[in-house]
Amino acid sequence: MNAYCSIIAEAGVNHNGSLELAYRLVDEAAHAGADYVKFQTFRTELLVTRHAAKANYQQRTSGAAQSQFDMLKRLELPASAFREIAAYCAEKHIAFLSTPFDIESAALLAGMGMSALKVASGDITDIPFLRQLGAIGLPILLSTGMATLGEVEHALETLEAAGTPLERMTLLHCTTEYPAPFDEVNLRAMLTLGTAFPGVAIGYSDHTEGIDIPIAAAALGARVIEKHMTLDRAMPGPDHRASLAPVDFARMIEGVRRVSCALGDGRKRPSDSELRNRTAARKSIVARRPIAQGEPLSPENLAVRRPGSGISPARWDSVVGTRAARAYATDEPI
Repeated sequence: MNAYCSIIAEAGVNHNGSLELAYRLVDEAAHAGADYVKFQTFRTELLVTRHAAKANYQQRTSGAAQSQFDMLKRLELPASAFREIAAYCAEKHIAFLSTPFDIESAALLAGMGMSALKVASGDITDIPFLRQLGAIGLPILLSTGMATLGEVEHALETLEAAGTPLERMTLLHCTTEYPAPFDEVNLRAMLTLGTAFPGVAIGYSDHTEGIDIPIAAAALGARVIEKHMTLDRAMPGPDHRASLAPVDFARMIEGVRRVSCALGDGRKRPSDSELRNRTAARKSIVARRPIAQGEPLSPENLAVRRPGSGISPARWDSVVGTRAARAYATDEPI
């Protein structure tokens, strides 16, 4: 089993509408060691009505007076910006991803040669959109925040029927709150997704504070970890406070890499380093006292001592009752 866990630095809209800040986010994601840096591609007019209210967390972070439309419009980047960001990612040797929120944006990203499409949690019930995405044929990362198991199943069936096979999909367990309360994360639900849909890879999109929960998800076998990253958590904008600063993002990656490496393949057998220690750590059957040739071997004249270079004590019952083939000195291996 390949235990490697891909890590996505979710830049999202933390560029605050600035191409310069987007470049800096790419720099920091690459420096931290992320496999991907992901943005969000949308046309505000195709995403939200002009009078839609902000989500509760958006109201807490950026005020309630402004509409969701106006907030997103300020964060929207033109199509040309994503081509420039993708080119910059190539220069920095980090893969570019972006979440499309409308089919025009999806077509733009697919035409740029993006390696996969990310579907946001809010779109898991948008069946017309899922059909359009599934028909594109790219691998799909599907976030499952706010969804029931039945809704996840319906989304997968829709994508598959549209042309994307299950083996090209990854389900990301997610709690859609910013920041997400620890007692609502329910990481075991990620395992439930893996059991319910065995042909689909599983991962985790994290919105908690800190780095503990993504590392725990890696320990449970997540193949993908997604986490928001920002240049400064105090910046204005809806997602900065639920994001990691670059230094913390790098620490998270280090933890995930260590845990993923430690998972191994699941077979119980001695490791290479253990084999080097086995003789010194294990024991052998030795003479408890001097033993004469031909003397019966018994618990009275045998003992078990280190090192493990002689007969293993696992063979104790087959040795006891036999006769000494020769004389043995105290502590001499039998």
